[in-house]
Amino acid sequence: MSEHFLGKEHGVAAFSPTREPVLRVTPGAGDRITFETDDAAYAQMEQFGDLGKVTATINPVTGPVFVEGAEPGDVLAVTIHAIDVAEQGWSVSIPGAGALSEVMGPEFFVRRVPVRDGRVQLTDTLDCAAAPMIGCLGVAPAGVEGSTVMPTYPTGGNMDLTDARVGSTVYLPVQVPGALLSVGDLHAVMARAESTFVAIEIAGTATLSVDLVKGKALRGPQVDTGEEWVCVGLGDPVQDSIVMAYESLFEVMREHGWSREDAYVVLSALGHTELGGPTGSSDPDPLHPFRAVGAVTLARIAKDVLLRGGR
Repeated sequence: MSEHFLGKEHGVAAFSPTREPVLRVTPGAGDRITFETDDAAYAQMEQFGDLGKVTATINPVTGPVFVEGAEPGDVLAVTIHAIDVAEQGWSVSIPGAGALSEVMGPEFFVRRVPVRDGRVQLTDTLDCAAAPMIGCLGVAPAGVEGSTVMPTYPTGGNMDLTDARVGSTVYLPVQVPGALLSVGDLHAVMARAESTFVAIEIAGTATLSVDLVKGKALRGPQVDTGEEWVCVGLGDPVQDSIVMAYESLFEVMREHGWSREDAYVVLSALGHTELGGPTGSSDPDPLHPFRAVGAVTLARIAKDVLLRGGR
């Protein structure tokens, strides 16, 4: 087992199928890869209060990592071993972004948020437990420079899933040789679905390992948190994303030994759906770059239920 460190100087603005890899690894060898991430854009938002003056990349991703033997039609299994964050994060209201953009108005709001001893100081009178997670986690989509802001792709990207935390394994469909894995956009803590579009953004490092599932067809990302299995659905309108997420979870049930009829009954009682991240499933209108088009839905079921299939 080897250890690798990829500094934030390798951060870029896209999940690119053409960018030269900064590291090559063998899947299943147990190598630990530490990705350093950057939050310089938020410091510039505080400094200038004007998105037009921000020169730092918003949501840079560090990478890519070429995974030997990964080919289109495979699945990359990415296990998250550690997330270490800085002692200060950022809460930012970007004009025109998120569900509260109208009430927050046209001016930037930026707050520095202390993070110490496992606690996040949200206000002068309220703190909460830190719950570090990875916002941007993906492999390169074929034939397109994948945005690190929006949308979410079948190959991952800016998914903003609280489930992408330490102990989870994230499964990503491979579309290009080598997969080309990149990581960025850490959060000290984030409300599920990140409806404000920006949570407690923070610099730090994420340490991962990779394995490969050959010849495994997935329609979109999936996550095994240890407690739950989560399937990501994408679509426009939102009902299409619900169908994709639920059909994907149904297929997972079938793979774990459930009959078609039993899987249907169990999902109708214990398979939950909810809105995923705020990034949408299609490219945004260039005139409204922070307004999502389409939807992301999550379907989830408890692992102790899933693993009872076939018994």
